[in-house]
Amino acid sequence: MLKAVVFDDEYIVLEGLRSMIDWQRYGIELAGTAGDGLTALQMLRDEAPDIVLTDIRMPGMDGLQLIETAAKELPDTMFLIFSGFNEFEYVKRAIGLGVVDYLDKPITVSKIEDALLKAIERIAKQQEFSALKVKWEASRAQLLEKATLDLLLTGAKAVDQWKEAFGPDAARVVGLTVLAFAEAHPGVPEHPTYRIVDVTNGEERLSVAFHYALPPEFLWERLFEMSNQASSAFGTGKLYLSLSEAPNSYREALRALRYGRFLEENGWTRIEDVEGNEPLPADLSKHEEAVIVSLRTGDREGLSKALDGFEAWVEAQKPDPDQVEQEILKLVYLGRKIAEESGKNLRKLEAVGHGQLSAMHTREDMFRWLRSRLDGLLSLTPEPRPATKHPAIEKALSYLEEQYGQDVSLQELAEHVGLNPTYFSLLFKEEVGITYIKHLTRIRMEKAKTMLREGMRVGEVSEKVGYLNYRHFTEIFKKSVGVTPGQYRESFHPACKGGVS
Repeated sequence: MLKAVVFDDEYIVLEGLRSMIDWQRYGIELAGTAGDGLTALQMLRDEAPDIVLTDIRMPGMDGLQLIETAAKELPDTMFLIFSGFNEFEYVKRAIGLGVVDYLDKPITVSKIEDALLKAIERIAKQQEFSALKVKWEASRAQLLEKATLDLLLTGAKAVDQWKEAFGPDAARVVGLTVLAFAEAHPGVPEHPTYRIVDVTNGEERLSVAFHYALPPEFLWERLFEMSNQASSAFGTGKLYLSLSEAPNSYREALRALRYGRFLEENGWTRIEDVEGNEPLPADLSKHEEAVIVSLRTGDREGLSKALDGFEAWVEAQKPDPDQVEQEILKLVYLGRKIAEESGKNLRKLEAVGHGQLSAMHTREDMFRWLRSRLDGLLSLTPEPRPATKHPAIEKALSYLEEQYGQDVSLQELAEHVGLNPTYFSLLFKEEVGITYIKHLTRIRMEKAKTMLREGMRVGEVSEKVGYLNYRHFTEIFKKSVGVTPGQYRESFHPACKGGVS
């Protein structure tokens, strides 16, 4: 039902309109009346009516002033004016304000009813237009989502279709970055320097940032903020300048996300942090980790439970036998790597025997083969875990102490110590208790605190500890220390207050 209000400073007019008009007949509820402009304005704000009938001449605020003020707050409300003064200037102003009808006094029932019908007809058209607009916008959003997904999957073949769906702003796009999320998220905040298009592909939750300006500083800042508050992982691919390279960023984003999940890290993982890693199936990473940890710690019971879990997963998910074979071989080779790095002689073991595994057709046979190989490896690993850190981790820690001011990637660090990046990342977390990125951040913050206590400017410190983005450095420092770098510096050097660069 529509809602109407009537304003006039003559009591007899108000009562006449209240009683003589059959409001229900028109599907209208008369929500209230007022005799002066100020009371009328408050009633408009309280009731938000669909139709307003008002006199021009009222104390406090005349009808045209009332409409001019209220129309900004209630753009969809229909206004009907009546007056005993049919002056040209009044009519001209009323038309300019979009008034539906201008009625001369004396007011008759037929005049009011005709005006109400006109207002109702306009409301119906407006609602119909609004519904069509909503439907059109939804359809357009769906087309853009589909075109964006096609762009991620096929690259150059979908560029023209994507440009048509994206609209005129497609000409402004100078690059793109794909984001992949582990769970539903509130969305990446928008900004004039980029546009976000959300996409789903099966269970994959994706967002594509189409950049209007480079470098994308504002997007990185928002991702840092999201990372600090995230309860799950998300990953990003590289930024590509060509739309045809969208599939590359898409694959990289999924890979970064998978790595973040593998390490059970909430927040943002960049592909630059994991470049060189072999992909890890998200559902299998927990089984792989359990097997590897059991081998390293000589935990025979733990190994048995881990393999039971892996086998139960295979039984439930029924993956392709080739995939199972690849995962089994991967576990065997990682296990041999563990034994080799522990100084054990692998010549005592029989060969891996790829051909044996490939010839097996049942899950039971394949897992019996896997258990026999890992049992053999377990006999070579030390029973008690050594108190000292693995030599490769000691070497990595020394390297990070020396290179903390550089952009040290996982690939670079793993190559420096001569280990597979996947195995190294797991080994580092197990030995140190945190990921290499968090450890590097901890070193950088301690070095930054030392420099700030010595009076060095914040901007200079930011660059020296490896952060070219000053805002990012400030945010990380405050999260770690509890105050901004400037505040920390001022606490030791009060005379330096206000100096940041």
